[in-house]
Amino acid sequence: MKLEISTYNIEGVVEAYNLGADRVELCDNIKEGGTTPSFGFIKQALHVKHPEVFVIIRPRGGDFLYSDAEFQIMKNDIIESKNLGVDGVVTGVLLENGDIDVDRTKELLEVARPMKFTFHRAFDMSRSYKKSIKDLIELGVDIVLTSGMEDKAVGGINVLKELVEISSGQIEILAGSGVSSSNIKELAEKANITNFHMSAVKGVNSEMRYFNNRLNMGNVESEEYFKMTVDTDKIKEAVEVINNLKSK
Repeated sequence: MKLEISTYNIEGVVEAYNLGADRVELCDNIKEGGTTPSFGFIKQALHVKHPEVFVIIRPRGGDFLYSDAEFQIMKNDIIESKNLGVDGVVTGVLLENGDIDVDRTKELLEVARPMKFTFHRAFDMSRSYKKSIKDLIELGVDIVLTSGMEDKAVGGINVLKELVEISSGQIEILAGSGVSSSNIKELAEKANITNFHMSAVKGVNSEMRYFNNRLNMGNVESEEYFKMTVDTDKIKEAVEVINNLKSK
């Protein structure tokens, strides 16, 4: 069993390492579901010497249908991540009709190797999970991050179970979205999931003592004095549940 923590700051990387997580996924822009982080963040994260460091490759929020220029950015970011020495990338590309973009995914895979390759929750936005999982297996993708086509993984538990059966060990089914210590056991027992992905974040108030309340830094209501950081309790509790399941 493995636990992957997606983290948006260096504190999350350090705590995930200290608390025994198996892998970290580096992201930016939590409100958009994660975009490619800065290379300064990646370099600092690698200094922690975590067992596995993956990087999301997503040039923007929104859908997973990319222009030629955006696709080139994705390839450039994969190359730079590989040069920095990360262990894997997390990305995904769809066609307009909702199928996996097999040609572009193959191209990204070729650029990424020998790094590991996770196809992220663009999978859950595809029109047919049965076709999509078969496409990814045929391509040789290592991992698929999925909630079973639902908003939360517990809601997609039946599809997750079917994906595990279809994959038959040819691709790692990584359950994510709403995964926590409270439902890891259920996912393991009802869907035979052995790999879990969680964000483990919480909001904290800024340590600033001076506030200029006459403005904000974005063109919409922003939160300069509130930030997201790692929730160590969530990681501790998830690690404990997984260790208990391993010992049975």
